[in-house]
Parts: sequence; C-alpha cells; structure tokens
Amino acid sequence: MSGLVVDLPGPAGGTDFVRVVDGVSFDVPPATTVGLIGESGSGKTMTANALIGLLPDGAETGGELRWRGEDLLKATPARRRALRGHEIAMIFQDPLAALNPTQTIARQVGEILRRSGRPRDEVRRRVVELLDRAGVPDPATRADSYPHEFSGGLRQRAVIAMALAGSPALLLADEPTTALDVTVQSRILRLLRSLQDDDGLAMVLVSHDLRVVAHVAQETVVMYAGRVAERGPTAAVLHRPAHPYTRALVQSVPAVRTRTALASPLPGTPATPANRPSGCAFHPRCPLARDRCKVERPVVREIAPGQWAACHFAEEVLSTEEVRHDAA
Repeated sequence: MSGLVVDLPGPAGGTDFVRVVDGVSFDVPPATTVGLIGESGSGKTMTANALIGLLPDGAETGGELRWRGEDLLKATPARRRALRGHEIAMIFQDPLAALNPTQTIARQVGEILRRSGRPRDEVRRRVVELLDRAGVPDPATRADSYPHEFSGGLRQRAVIAMALAGSPALLLADEPTTALDVTVQSRILRLLRSLQDDDGLAMVLVSHDLRVVAHVAQETVVMYAGRVAERGPTAAVLHRPAHPYTRALVQSVPAVRTRTALASPLPGTPATPANRPSGCAFHPRCPLARDRCKVERPVVREIAPGQWAACHFAEEVLSTEEVRHDAA
C-alpha cells in the first residue's frame, strides 16, 4: 500500500470526516509477516480492514492499495467480495463473535468451499483436513460441535481453519491471541508460523503486544494516531528504535529487551485521529519535543538501511539507542 487514507464520517455527520488512517505505506512480501503495533486508537485495525475491504459504511479512501498489480481501492464491491476469503482472508480478534452460535463448526469452515460448488463429501473431507491442520483434536468428531462447545483456544483454531479454507495468499490476523492464556498463545503463534512456512503465506499481524510481534514478524510498522511513526526490520525497530514513540513502547515491555529490565509506562494519554495535535502527533508526550515538533509534521524518511521513521530528530534517537545497545 502507498499513502493509504481512510476517512470516516464524524459524529456530526454530513461532510464532517475524521481521518483515521493518514498516509500509511508498507509492503507485505510473500512468506513474510508484517507486524502492525501501537496503542489503542492508532489505526492498526482500520488499516487491516481496508486491506480486506471491510470498512464502515460511509468510509472514504485514498492513496493506493495494490494487490498483484491491481489497485483494490478502485475495484468494484463485487471484485472485493470475490477476493475476500479466496486470496485475502482474516482472523478476527474475538473468535466467539466471529462464529455463528447456531451453526456447527463444520458448516462455518466449509461455507466458502460450498460456494465454490464442491460436492458435499469433498467439502466434509476438506473441513476435517483444515481442522486437523489447525490443531483441533479428533477433527472428524469435533467438526459437528457448536462454538460454545469449544474452548477459547479451539475456537481460535476453528477461525484459523475458516481463514485457510479458501487457500489465501495474504492472511490478516487482528490480535489473534489477545483473549488466550499464555500457553495457548504460544501454540497459536507456532501454528501460524508453521502455516506460513508451509504455504509461503504473506501475513499482517495486528497487535499491541510487542513480545508477540518480536516472536513472529520479520518487518514491523509502528502506528500512532493513524500515522506511521516507524517501520523496518523487526530486530532493528525493537532493539534500535529511531522514533521516541517506538522507544517508549519498547521500554514499557521488559521482555522485549531483557528479562530484568524495568518497565517504564508511557506518560500521558494517546492521541487519536479525532484529537490529533498539530505538527508531530506524539509531541505532547515526547521528552525530545522542541518548538519545531509542535508546528511541522515530520515526514517518514530512511534513517538507516531499510529503517524509516517520522521524527525530526530520528538520527539523535537512533545514535542514543546504539550507544545503549552497545553498552548493554
């Protein structure tokens, strides 16, 4: 995507719009996971929803969203529906809400297969294969269960099986482990990684958990108030951040650096697209903020090979991080 913009109708309606995604750009190569991280309201989920074409009514978009050479923002609704599930699929944050409580797991996993006109016995066989691959025990029997008969971890595996049913090339995972305990989280993450290794899936992982992103993603995009604050290789972004916001996020999670590091919560209240400050949106919370930051919006620029940041003083931030890293 290049310069993606998403405007939603404001509370007053009419011509009043709020820009919830503002000029977001990144690529998702095959067999690569790109992590989208940031606090609540940063625009992560809305960016993922734009990729799959599930924006709220009245949303307006701009920029480019290219999929295999085609700009999806110019595609018809029918074309977007044809791609959804078959080429681009999504794992939603809440598996219980994503599943229909009145239908069996088999019926829901097999829906996209039935729509393609496959025979009933072939659909059933494929559903059992998908559930087995997603790690559901005794899939031939459990396929006839209803969502309430599954644990949270099994429901998430069923949702993953649903997402894989159309053999997509791009998988969007919106906080896929948030509601799960640590042990189940680890299993789900290993499952996603193995599926990617086997099929060469491209994946966008939306998460507020830096530890999850550090474990899974090769590339990371840091978002704040609907904009990209920083992007680049995950190891570089999380261990040598070039943006003060990224550094603050990393310092708030001890396990990203070392197990003995002390957490330092971010000060202040996160800016949102509806109350985005002028200049750099992070400047009210930034310890390095200067007069320029209050009035001039920084552009996203390359600070180190492959590492981009939207900060007027990114070189200063990066040099400080390199000193800290070398001294550690």
